[in-house]
Amino acid sequence: MIMKSLTKEGEKKIEDIASRYELSKDSVVSLLNAIIQGNATMAQFNIPELGGNGQWMRGGMTMVGDMFNRSLKITVDELCTELATLVTTEILFEGVGESEKPGVASVDKPWPSVFGTPTTSGSQNNFRYAYFAPVRRLVIEKNGSRSIYDTKHHQISGVSQQQGSSQSFVLTSKDGPVDISSLPLISEPGTLTQTTPELQYDVAKSEGWKEGSASSVDKVSEDAIFTTIERLSGLYEKGHITEEEFKAKKSELLARL
Repeated sequence: MIMKSLTKEGEKKIEDIASRYELSKDSVVSLLNAIIQGNATMAQFNIPELGGNGQWMRGGMTMVGDMFNRSLKITVDELCTELATLVTTEILFEGVGESEKPGVASVDKPWPSVFGTPTTSGSQNNFRYAYFAPVRRLVIEKNGSRSIYDTKHHQISGVSQQQGSSQSFVLTSKDGPVDISSLPLISEPGTLTQTTPELQYDVAKSEGWKEGSASSVDKVSEDAIFTTIERLSGLYEKGHITEEEFKAKKSELLARL
């Protein structure tokens, strides 16, 4: 990966960080590059000033070549955390717009909240993933575009790219390796922002509810409401409605119970 040139402000910030940590600018830039490649959540590096080979994971383990040097571990963790925050909140490079900050697409963009909290998640090179066991869903984001898969009976513990292929993924599961092509693809990359189709999924309309008739709303059965919510969930997963639209309509329906 070839980094773009730092802006004047970016140069100043990197020089300030190098000075505070008593490191050379080249070492800080090398670590910055490693963090960008790790989507600002992890970094693998080989920097002499930082003990040679090392690894950092945000909120996780930090490893350095001199494994008994606790002070160095703390320094690396603090430095990586500061650089990761910087690269996702500041424009450091020439020709990079607000929406093109390194790491922003994958770090700041939250996973679909409708699926709950990820059971497991991770990132590698130019992709990241999140597995949601309760709803049997796997979301893979590559270069800012997302694909959603039905994991069926598989219990996923990790995702990696196949060697020699930047398009195919292999899943680690309790049943052994699983090729992602064997899973049903629910949503193609880039389809989650399509406009809402003209479909009659409003439970009030389907029950013959008329504006201003409160008694009609009271007659709407719980089963009908939950069935409609399930249909909405299906529309969302297929990319026909946005997450915001799904959440708004779901809240509206639940309020009628």
